[in-house]
Amino acid sequence: MKQMTDLLDHVVQQQGHNPNPPVGNPENPGNHVKSEDRALERFQKFSPPKFLGGPDPDVAERWLEKMVDIFAALRYSKERQVTFAVFQLEGAARSWWNVIRTKWEREQTPRTWVNFVREFNAKYFPPLIQEKKEDEFIRLCQGTQSVAEYESQFTRLAKFAPELIMTEQRRVRRFIQGLNVEIQKDLAVTQINTFSDVVDKALRAENARLQVRNFQVRKRGFFGGSSTQEDKSTLPKFGRGAGGGRVPGTARGTPPRGGQTG
Repeated sequence: MKQMTDLLDHVVQQQGHNPNPPVGNPENPGNHVKSEDRALERFQKFSPPKFLGGPDPDVAERWLEKMVDIFAALRYSKERQVTFAVFQLEGAARSWWNVIRTKWEREQTPRTWVNFVREFNAKYFPPLIQEKKEDEFIRLCQGTQSVAEYESQFTRLAKFAPELIMTEQRRVRRFIQGLNVEIQKDLAVTQINTFSDVVDKALRAENARLQVRNFQVRKRGFFGGSSTQEDKSTLPKFGRGAGGGRVPGTARGTPPRGGQTG
């Protein structure tokens, strides 16, 4: 409860520095605080981890991935994402943020998630690792992966190249470019507005193609099996023994016409 109260106090303080506060009911200024209260409760239900800083880039990457996943589910504004992510910083990480916040205020840097990720990457990922991750993102293609696997990789690596996906439109376009050609063709005739929209439609296109492929496989198996049975039914039927088949119309043991009876 104390953690929630501290964060709400922090949000209120930030609103005091915001030159463009959200428009609400002037007769009830507590509405905004209640809204932040509900937003915080939703955020806390995901059990967001704390981040203490440190030299291990894997720890930093896991924390940032968790934050990205939570905010993707909650669909918070870019500024609210920064506010809630910052509240999870402790120790050396909190000290680092205090320096960044002061710099942003001095330079009037917009308080956006893209700017936060850029600063975070510069601090906790060595340039060599960051360049490697960015190159992986640029070269990322679906290949033999499913759409779900490709989307997971795309989201994981995208945070290392925020400039390439600064807008929703650029993010959607980059995602489509990495999809396999047949799925790109399916998406070309659809209307796509958001990233979640393109992921959903890509998954549907993949599923539809998989169903068609499975149907064709079953169809080939069905007709292949039928022709085999038909071939077997047309084979000549031979009687028992080494003498071959009987002449139709003759009884068992009756010698053929013209034969010797001994």
